[in-house]
Amino acid sequence: MNYRLGIDLGTSYFKLGLFDPDLHLRGIGRVEVPVRSGDNRAEVAVDAFWQTLRQGLEQALEGACARVDEISALSWSSQANSYVLLDGAANPLTPLILWTDTRAPEVPDVVRGLADRPDFVATTGLGCGLGRHAAVSKLVWMQRHDPALWRRTVRVLTISDYLSFALTGRFQGDAGTASLLGLLDQRALAWWPDAVTACGLSLAQLATPLRPGTVVGGCTEAGGSLLGLPSGARVSAGTLDHHAAALGAGLGACAPVSESTGTVLACVGLSDDYRPRAGVCHLPGTEPNAYALLVFDGNGAGVLEWYRRAYAPELTFQELDRLAAAVPPDCDGLTARPQAHLQPGLAGFDNRQPDHGHGHYARAIMTASADTLGLLLDRLCPEGRPGRVVATGGGAHSPFWLQLKRERLGIDIVAAACREPACRGAALLAARGDPA
Repeated sequence: MNYRLGIDLGTSYFKLGLFDPDLHLRGIGRVEVPVRSGDNRAEVAVDAFWQTLRQGLEQALEGACARVDEISALSWSSQANSYVLLDGAANPLTPLILWTDTRAPEVPDVVRGLADRPDFVATTGLGCGLGRHAAVSKLVWMQRHDPALWRRTVRVLTISDYLSFALTGRFQGDAGTASLLGLLDQRALAWWPDAVTACGLSLAQLATPLRPGTVVGGCTEAGGSLLGLPSGARVSAGTLDHHAAALGAGLGACAPVSESTGTVLACVGLSDDYRPRAGVCHLPGTEPNAYALLVFDGNGAGVLEWYRRAYAPELTFQELDRLAAAVPPDCDGLTARPQAHLQPGLAGFDNRQPDHGHGHYARAIMTASADTLGLLLDRLCPEGRPGRVVATGGGAHSPFWLQLKRERLGIDIVAAACREPACRGAALLAARGDPA
């Protein structure tokens, strides 16, 4: 068998899917990301990063009854704004610093000034601005608070850039995740020198951004050993996780818009016209003059995960789902504010009563998320909501939540045919390098 490996570098889980030549899923590995948190930090040790990926690959191979030497090509689906610093010998100076890290207490003035430039949105296509979670906010903060570390820094690589470099030995990454850094000239598909300089960086520190699906090179012997892959396996540039999931779900053929209810709530559409606007992010498509349009919000399944961990750790998501389905649509008066997890305790819920149970809280969260999805669709499609949306992310695994969204929004929302669309989208990008 000739397998394509799709690696999903998600926020909560790393997933590795093995796909046959027809892009049918044959084996999947799913391992929780080993995040070290505390003091406003969110990090993954580099050794733990590779150990987690190896564990996921072993699970996928076992599920597919496959051998590692049957993997011919791979690509990735990745979170954005997570990065690592390397020294002159290309050794990591830091753990992987995740986008959820908020060590920068505020957005630095130089970053705010960059995002406020009149040409920022037009150049970068980044309509969401730059906040504390942006990599550049933390990078500027590190320059000021750890100058000794910064003097030793020769390379600044995103998590997917680092995966690409470690496997191939080439400092080449993907322009999809790079699009959310605020440093990319979207039309030129190259770094924007003004933005790079403004953030105290140099072009030499950054990996070359490649269009999704572009071949980077083959796995080196040293790179393959990190993951347990054969040398020579072809590595192609991936893209942002929401974009990859949309591709894997059949965006365009199945529906004009995809939605992802994961840690973050997001919608993706397609366009052959570059018209940047506030609130919408442009990503490069797999072909020139083609773009993916992204809108997102924090009111996703991460809120439900927060509630379960904090208040119902004895329950699985499936059990919470069943309890929510048994509650009346009005949740007996209980309502959840958007991103209720950002409030202390249960203050993010209104009209709380002693007889409200876990099902009430779960349904209130699901309802609030569905309403936010409607707002995202309106932002993405100002001319009118699409009649059909294909769903990805953890929320797509809940038939009840899908039905709730249909009823709240009045549109047809269908789950992606593949349960792991982000991995499938990555495998699809890996397959683009196959001989015609």
